[in-house]
Amino acid sequence: MNLCVYLFAVTVPTGLFVPGVIAFVLLTAYLLAGMFAPMPRYEIKDSNQIPANDTRPFLLLLASLVDAAINRTGRLEVFTNGPAFYPAIINAFRSAQHSINLEAYVFMKSEIARQYVEVLAERARAGVQVNLVLDAFGSMGAPDNFFAPLLKAGGRVVRYNRLTWYHLLRMDNRTHRELVIVDGKTGFIGGAGVSDWWFTGTNGKPRWRDDMVRVEGETVANLQATFAENWLQAAGELIVGSAYFPDLECPDPTTALVINSTPTVGGSTRARILMQLLIASATRHVAITTPYFVPDKTLKLELCRAIERGVKVQILVPGNKNNHFLTRSTSRGTYGELLKVGAELYEYQPSMIHAKVLIVDELWAVVGSTNFDNRSFGINDEVNLAVRDSTVAQRLGADFTADLQCSQRISLEEWRHRPLTERATELLGWVFERQQ
Repeated sequence: MNLCVYLFAVTVPTGLFVPGVIAFVLLTAYLLAGMFAPMPRYEIKDSNQIPANDTRPFLLLLASLVDAAINRTGRLEVFTNGPAFYPAIINAFRSAQHSINLEAYVFMKSEIARQYVEVLAERARAGVQVNLVLDAFGSMGAPDNFFAPLLKAGGRVVRYNRLTWYHLLRMDNRTHRELVIVDGKTGFIGGAGVSDWWFTGTNGKPRWRDDMVRVEGETVANLQATFAENWLQAAGELIVGSAYFPDLECPDPTTALVINSTPTVGGSTRARILMQLLIASATRHVAITTPYFVPDKTLKLELCRAIERGVKVQILVPGNKNNHFLTRSTSRGTYGELLKVGAELYEYQPSMIHAKVLIVDELWAVVGSTNFDNRSFGINDEVNLAVRDSTVAQRLGADFTADLQCSQRISLEEWRHRPLTERATELLGWVFERQQ
């Protein structure tokens, strides 16, 4: 609110003091309403009407509710951790002949970012169209002059939702999407941005644990469309042509959906619908990996209902190496209701775990940028890939199992005896969790 006070002080002449006060109060009320207003309820009244999640009726229902095309994706490969996915992305850059599009919430001045800029500049000099959309807040750590080699070579870098007076009412909306699309044929999607946080670690801290997925086939066109949405908003241009949207072949196809999520006026998002419906459809197992776990009441209720009907629910979150102490404390405050009904809660010990993965019944897998919190569900632009394929689910499930081996399971008794200092910070949880 200090920004609002400053703007009020420097822009309101003495003679307009009363109208200025009224305008300031209205602006403050608007911003507070956006922060504390309740989110929509996502409760499914007739859950017995949900088709089995291995059937075509369920696929059609899910695609309709999240407004996503049912794609045939070709090769799909999961990369675990930065030393695996960064080289794969850079190799894809080097192979580019027509276009490279990158969207990131986090792009930090770092060694891996320097490697990105070097390769992207070389491709731009070779005539490849290189476009970057970076969130103006999340990527403040990479100033414009950091991209000088790329800009000089003809590449373009734009900032999403810069802080300007005419964007004040939507300044909290960020693009949290992490996307790379090369020649319109190869795409990468996941939770990792561009920073040594994921590559080598920084300041003596170990690198973050995360996943990225490389996809081909029809899915890539939908990832490109997601990028195009934010490019249009940030650069004022609509990308078209075969350099971005070529004909795509899909040998050995896998069923997948790209869920492009942007908050509506009422705060609902497709990402939230996706999670609700998949969890409600579970019959055997739900595995969640998320760095920020602050579920709203309806989502907690859906998880509890799943447990009550015999579903094994396992949730993996960061331990004390979480990069946001207050968020971790708030998250731990939500454990009680779930532990009481039999959920398994694990805290990852080696480093910050930043992966965002949902696996349901070893059949459905979701990977992307969405956290289990209200910022992802109701404020940010997000994107997720939902895949119906047991091989993909098992591959991500193997990572989940390996991560559990490095985690501490939290018991109900331990949770009940958590320190008073932690309980005190939980009182601020209402800032992060909108109540219905």
